[in-house]
Amino acid sequence: ERLMLNGEDKAKILHGNAERLLALDPGLTVFGAGEGGRAAAMLERDQASSSLGMVIDDIDAGRATLSMIVRKDMLNGHGNCQGGFIFALADSAFAFACNSRDQATVAAGCSIEYLVPVSEGERLTASATERALVGRRGIYDVTVRDSAQNVVATFCGKSASIKGTVLGMSGPD
Repeated sequence: ERLMLNGEDKAKILHGNAERLLALDPGLTVFGAGEGGRAAAMLERDQASSSLGMVIDDIDAGRATLSMIVRKDMLNGHGNCQGGFIFALADSAFAFACNSRDQATVAAGCSIEYLVPVSEGERLTASATERALVGRRGIYDVTVRDSAQNVVATFCGKSASIKGTVLGMSGPD
């Protein structure tokens, strides 16, 4: 599992072991200031995304790309990935994109459209992009693709910033 920042491979991330990795190699830049450090800190605390095996592939201000492999325990009765797992991947990409500036932000609403079924073993990638940010409100588009770059689902998220920051420091009211 690799974390990519601005297209550069920064560090191997083993969920739940960020402090140990940093102790082993203090030169890792992924835990420094900026979007990558906030993303690593957020992923470290995000049990839902971590338990589903999600990986941050890329992140920058107002955008994020996450991926995960569809496991057997994610399949529905038709043998396809259950839509809730696809939703979770899209929602997590949305969350990382709207929290990428270190202003604590939550979902105010969202919608998803599923386009094609997904099989076990498929690597799904969700790319979130900020469409608008006005005051405390934002709108984000997320596209979920399979490994052949077929669009699997589209997601639109609406965000609202709240008091605080991603790293837990005080922020604007």
